[in-house]
Formats: sequence, C-alpha cells, structure tokens
Amino acid sequence: MTTEDVNVNIDGGVLEVTIDRPKANAIDRATSIRLGEIFSEFRDNPDFRVAIITGGGEKFFSAGWDLKAAAGGEEVDGDYGVGGFGGIQELEDFNKPVICAVNGICCGGGFEIALCADIIIAAEHATFALPEIRSGTVADAASIKLPKRIPYHIAMEMLLTGRWLDAAEGNRWGFVNEVVAADKLLERAWEVARLIESGPPLVYAAIKEVVREAENMQFLPALQKITGREFATVDTLYSSEDQKEGALAFAEKRDPVWKGK
Repeated sequence: MTTEDVNVNIDGGVLEVTIDRPKANAIDRATSIRLGEIFSEFRDNPDFRVAIITGGGEKFFSAGWDLKAAAGGEEVDGDYGVGGFGGIQELEDFNKPVICAVNGICCGGGFEIALCADIIIAAEHATFALPEIRSGTVADAASIKLPKRIPYHIAMEMLLTGRWLDAAEGNRWGFVNEVVAADKLLERAWEVARLIESGPPLVYAAIKEVVREAENMQFLPALQKITGREFATVDTLYSSEDQKEGALAFAEKRDPVWKGK
C-alpha cells in the first residue's frame, strides 16, 4: 500500500513503514500526519506486534524536516498530527517495539525519529548528524534524548557543531545496535522483527511502559510501582492468560503459545 509518500508493507504481525519522498525523504506536514495515522493504527491494532521504519532508496533514511516546505510557509512549531513530528515522537501509550533500519543519511529530524526506535540497525554507509545549528533552529527531541543515550560530551558535540558520525562510530557510542552491509539491511531488520513477533506481546508492552515511565524515577519507587501493579501494562500482564501460559510451557518443557491476552 502506498499513500502520501509513505509505503506500508504488512506481513503477519510485522508492519514495515518506508518514508519515500525523493530526493532526501524529508518530512513535510502532510507526511508527518500520515505517519502518525499509521503508527496510531499500529499501536491500537492487536494484530500488529512489531514495526520496522526505513527510508526509500539507498542514499537517505531521512533528512528530517522539509526545509523547502518551511521556506514555503510551514512553521517549525506547527501541527504535525498525532504523535508529533514523524508520527512517533509524542505518540501516547506507545508500547510496541519499533526497529529502525537506517539505509543512508540520517540527520536532523530523521535522526530524532531513529532515536524513537527501540533498536537501530544501520547500513555500513549510513551517516548521522544534527545540523539544525546551521539552519538557526534547535534539535528539540535530540537535545532531550541524545545526552541520555550516549556520553554527554559526544552528544553536545553533535548538537553544538553538527558533526557527522558514520555507522561504525554510532555503534561504538551505543546508539546503533548493529552495522550490516547495505544489501543485508532489510533482511536483518526482518530477522529481528520475526524474533520479536514470536515473543510475548504483553511483556513487550510492560517493558516499554516501565522503561519510559521509570526513566526519571529513583530505583526503589519504580520497583515498588511495578510490584504494586501500578503500571497499566504490568497489571494487564499479571492478570493475563499469557502469564499463566509462560509458566505452564516452562513446566511442560515446550514452546509457549502467546495470545496477547
């Protein structure tokens, strides 16, 4: 299915989303709104287990905010739809795994979208940067996220100078999980997606909510909130058929059959 510069491929419980706006896969307001619609459906549809997001072509994952659209009047702080810019950064209760397959240049808002993913797999030729400093704006999401993901001084260097990193350096600093040959990128992303698809969806939801909500909490209060079933996803998990199935399958020495309920 292809709509409004975004291609969607569905196979089983895996949703593959491709930003396809040559030349740079830059994201204007209409594309952002469409991405928000897609990821909202992914979040809310129980048939979907894991998503892959990538870019069309071999040169760009995404250059981020469409500066040509901005020059034409689109405001940097305008309404980019549900989920905010790119449809994923501000999406509430987003408790399903996302893999980002970075197929080329990943900069600005494109890099911020990649940072929203749970796993980043990059082609060998992929590069990363935050060049907003040169266009007189702030990389808002990256300014919040990146210093928490990699060493502070590296993050600040990227933010303050716009320096480019290659995939190998991204892997060294820890925001890239794996670097693969370009012709193996989607194959590897799908391998990881299939592995996650076969796992327990309610556990994944609990992991994502706990990690997100506990980020700025102290250890003991966060742990007590988990054991007290104060997280909605944890409460659902502990009352689920899947929780019983996991224990039963272990006792019976067989693979569990996850139903997501």
